[in-house]
Amino acid sequence: MPIYEYLSAEPDNPERSCRICSKGFELRRPVDRPPLEVCLSCKNPVRKVISRVNSPTITKPFSPTDAKKAGFTVLQKRDEGVFEKL
Repeated sequence: MPIYEYLSAEPDNPERSCRICSKGFELRRPVDRPPLEVCLSCKNPVRKVISRVNSPTITKPFSPTDAKKAGFTVLQKRDEGVFEKL
C-alpha cells in the first residue's frame, strides 16, 4: 500500500486545523480508496500533498566486481552484435 501525505487545506488559519493536520501527516491507504477530505482528529478539510520521490544516488560507477556482487550479469562487447559474459 502506498503512503500518502496530507496537510491542512488552510495551513495559515490555525483555528481551522489541529496540531496534527497543521504540520501534515502520512497515511497508508489502498490505491483504490478515494483521498481523505477531512482530518481524522479535528474533521477540518485536508488536501493530499504531492511528495518528493526518494531516488538513490550513485556516487561512483559500478565496477564489474560490484555489479556481480549485486546480482547483475556483466557482458562485454567483443564484436558487432556479439557480447561475452564476464
